[in-house]
Amino acid sequence: MHPTTALWVFAAYACLLFCLAAWTNRKKRAPEAVALDGSGNSRFFLAGRNNAWYLVAFGMIGASLSGVTFMSIPGWVRDSSWSYLQMVWGYLGGYAFIMWVLMPLYYRLGLTSIYGYFRLRFGPHAHKTGAWFFIVSRLVGSSLRLYLVAMVLDLFVLRPMGWDLRAIFGETAGQTLHIAILSALILLVIYAYTRRGGLATVVWTDVLQTAAMLVAVVWAGIAISDALGFRGWEMVHQVASSPLSEVWVWSDWRAPNHAVKQLLAGAFIAIAMTGMDQDMMQKNLSCRSLREAQWNMGSFAIVLVGVNVLFLGIGTLLWMYADATELLVVRGDALFPTVALEGTLGMGIGIVFLIGLMAAAFSSADSALTALTTSACVDLLDTEHMPESQAVRIRKRMHLVFSLLTLGVMTVFGALSDARVVSAIFGVAGYTYGPILGLFFFGLFTRRAARDRAIPLLALLAPVACYALQWAAQAWVGFNLGFALLPVNGGLMFLGLWVLSRPNPAQPVH
Repeated sequence: MHPTTALWVFAAYACLLFCLAAWTNRKKRAPEAVALDGSGNSRFFLAGRNNAWYLVAFGMIGASLSGVTFMSIPGWVRDSSWSYLQMVWGYLGGYAFIMWVLMPLYYRLGLTSIYGYFRLRFGPHAHKTGAWFFIVSRLVGSSLRLYLVAMVLDLFVLRPMGWDLRAIFGETAGQTLHIAILSALILLVIYAYTRRGGLATVVWTDVLQTAAMLVAVVWAGIAISDALGFRGWEMVHQVASSPLSEVWVWSDWRAPNHAVKQLLAGAFIAIAMTGMDQDMMQKNLSCRSLREAQWNMGSFAIVLVGVNVLFLGIGTLLWMYADATELLVVRGDALFPTVALEGTLGMGIGIVFLIGLMAAAFSSADSALTALTTSACVDLLDTEHMPESQAVRIRKRMHLVFSLLTLGVMTVFGALSDARVVSAIFGVAGYTYGPILGLFFFGLFTRRAARDRAIPLLALLAPVACYALQWAAQAWVGFNLGFALLPVNGGLMFLGLWVLSRPNPAQPVH
């Protein structure tokens, strides 16, 4: 694909998002919307708690998968086959816990930010600790996801057009400048269309972006199958019989992708990174009732399994095509863009790939930016108890601040990281979501009174202890915790809370 075509695709997709944002903003100003919700910040944070569950569920697919699934999961098939699906099966247990334990709690307490539960259960120090750990987790995660888009635009647009600053500033500085420029462009688009509407806009843009992403993947699968000469169900047979499609790993208990580890990790990752994550729960809290939110989560869980199977199948087809055509793939993350943009499948697949990639990245980043703004305003700055005009001004400033912080993290990651993005995201999440997981579980399943002032220190010590445990296990017996790092970290936080707490039978368990 010619680089100029790629730029036009980016511009056209951005214009479509702006049009959708303008439509939702007009809808927001309609008399019935004002009657439903007179608060600008409440509309920004929870869309007036009036979203239809099926729209939220469909949009959450794109927000959950993001550019990581779109690029890294297919590329991962070469090294790990379909073992990632073990963790996806584990998600189902986690989603059941969210539906029947966490959602009733959040709706019963009428929370805007789910970390308000920590204030009710433990105190203000726990409340702010949970919010800060979420902010760090989501800021890093969303930045890494957007980095994927910047990387693709750099490799397949800027450099082919001759805009290579490495010749002027050197390899490292030039690469950093490339990522900084592209990151600023991407974030400017996201900031502009989410600035006014917030979650009311994000729900609708996520629906568009999920649809675009899934159409792109299906289109790519059909095109690759035709190129390989597969017809009808033969494609399914070829994928299923490929050695790249093996799911279960039982042979080596020390391996990071052993089945037991993956299943348990999947359940806890779903609980922590969906049920205890303000970004994902903010959409659920915008539904009209608890029952609709539960319908949303149940349908989302079922569809998510199918979508992950689809992405793993595309990964198998992509590697089969790359091998058959002897296409050079530099790294796993570059598999899909290399086949789509440099293969012989035509311009159509290149266009739908770029649209799908932008849709995947934007659907994750726009909701993350809204959630970060919400958590900072509600949890850290307590804007819910301020005059509306002052609260709106602060919310707009925080929205801009988190856009700039995301830009900074993306630039740093572009300069320093050479690891697979998917591993990096889950690796960071294992450390930063662990204390949140431990806090929630301690609050939900014990009646002990924890020392609120000690909670920030415990939340810092638990990841350090977890890192030391991971290092010792790897060095002494060759055991890799893998994605099980998250529940172990949460367990250490839970243990620390137990040691520094006292029995209190009068303590309510919400």
